[in-house]
This record gives sequence, structure tokens and C-alpha cells, in this order.
Amino acid sequence: MRPFLSSFLFLLIAVLISLAIGSVFLPFNEIFAVINGSGNDLATKILWDIRLPRTVLVALTGMALGGSGAAYQGLFRNPLADPFLIGISSGAGLGAVLAMSIDWEYSFWGLIAIPLAAFIAALLTVAVVYFLARVGQTTPITNLILAGVAVSAFATSLMSFLMLRSDGELRRAMSWLMGGSTQLGWEFILIILPYLVIGLGVLIVSGHTLNLLQFGDEQAQQLGLNVSRSKTMILIMASMATAAAVAFAGIIGFVGLIVPHVMRLWFGSDYRRLVPLSIIGGATALLFSDVIARILLAPQEIPVGIITSLAGAPFFLWVLRRSKTQGLW
Repeated sequence: MRPFLSSFLFLLIAVLISLAIGSVFLPFNEIFAVINGSGNDLATKILWDIRLPRTVLVALTGMALGGSGAAYQGLFRNPLADPFLIGISSGAGLGAVLAMSIDWEYSFWGLIAIPLAAFIAALLTVAVVYFLARVGQTTPITNLILAGVAVSAFATSLMSFLMLRSDGELRRAMSWLMGGSTQLGWEFILIILPYLVIGLGVLIVSGHTLNLLQFGDEQAQQLGLNVSRSKTMILIMASMATAAAVAFAGIIGFVGLIVPHVMRLWFGSDYRRLVPLSIIGGATALLFSDVIARILLAPQEIPVGIITSLAGAPFFLWVLRRSKTQGLW
């Protein structure tokens, strides 16, 4: 229980800091006053209408990336796997850029068009990758990775062509692709919540399955696991959670790589603990990154994807070197 208690404590601290930091600083006592219903009108409006929806969106995105990253690493049996390995980010980016090229009216459907297009395109990309990688009744991991690389490159090329042809939306598209957190209200959070709850819920209860997969497909089959069905279910749930998060928050790299690896170093490789701890850790890491993105060049705001990439790239190189020297490949 101690790892979970400490993880929840860090998450609570990250939430409070995220609620306090912004163009108008809200002291912690003012935040608690608003929660208790005794805060002033300005603080109440800032907290409930602006800060809290953003904090919840960032936390949910981090949860999806962290949990999916742990699941992908277990599924591929590779500590360098992440949620974007099979083209989810490229597919979502293509869908978003396609939606941005259309002149939508300012309405609910106009606002939701971009994340909805990104979500659908991301899931379609995963479906195409899975179909291309399928061999008979099995889906070899190597085929999944290679198909993901090919489809991702194709989607990226189309996305670059569309951005080149639509100069007016270039800046907006670049901001989305760099993981700029969108200022969306509660209704949009409620839209993605079911996908995240279902996806991450299935991943949490799949910890034992992921443990068995670490022995290899043949031995896992001998232990009574339906390997093909289990892999497909984990792949679908992890992809759905990632696609939902990316659709509303943009492409945020390295969280799904770093957080599960850190949790594995600290708390071990038992996926029954690793997946839920990665979910909590992903939310915490992304909330702190979002706070840094707000204050680093204030009042200008940096897309949070830049912060995670700046921190994640050196860590990725360290993991790569460590894996090589310790013979993990």
C-alpha cells in the first residue's frame, strides 16, 4: 500500500499546484474556501470554469498515457515501447489537420470537430495497422511494430502535405501537434471520460495477463492464457484510452515511455501494481509539466508537449544506453 499512498500524495500536491498557478495566483487557503463554498466570486469562477477543467483534462491525459505506456511495454516486452509506437499520434494528427482545413461554425459541433476527427483517425490507424500485421489467427509483435512505422510515416506525409497547402491553419495545427492543452469545458471532459474509464479499467485488471505474457507466447499459452485474444484486448483498450486523450489534449510525447519505466525501477515489474502506479504517475508528471509550461515564459504559455520532450529525450537516451549495457535486448 505504501507505493500507492505516496503516489496519491504526489498527485494531490500536483493538483493543488496546478489549481493555484496561472495568470491569477490562487493561494491554497482560497482554493479550499472555494471548495467549501465560501470563496469570492472571482476565485470561484476562475477555479470552477478555467483551472479545474484544465487540471482534470491534463490529469486524465497523463493517466491515459501512463497506463497505456505500461500496457504497451508489457505487450511488446520492451521497456522502450510507448503509446505512439503503432501510429496513434500520426493518425490523430492527420485527423486533426483534416478537421482544421474545414471552416467550421462556432458551435458545439464546430468545437468538437477537431478532437472527434483526431479520435476517429487514431482508432482507424490502429485498425489498419492491426489488419496489416495480422497473419492468419496470430498477430506477431514484430509485424505490429513494422506496420505501425509504415502507416505512421504515410500519415505523417499526408499531414505535412495538408499543412503545406493550408497556410492559415499552420500555426493552429503546430500548436495542437506540440501538445498545447485546449481550454475545454466540463462537457468535453465528460465526452472522453467513458473511453478512459473503460480503457484504463480493463488495463488495470489485465495486470496478471501482462505478467504471463512476459514469459513468451508459448509458455503463456501453456499456463492457460488465450494469447491472441488477450493481446488484442489489451491493444484495443490501450489504443482507445490513448486516442481519447490525444484527441483533446494534442500529441504529448515521452510520458508513456518515462513514467512506466520509472515506476518499474522504483516498485518492480509486477504489472498488477505497475499499471495503476503508472496511471497515477502519468497524471502527476503531466500536471507538473503543465505547470512548468505555464510559468517558464509567463505570460506566454509553452505547449506542454515541448516540456515533456525536453525532459524525455535525455531520459530516453539514458534508458537506451542502460538497456544496451545490461543486455536487455
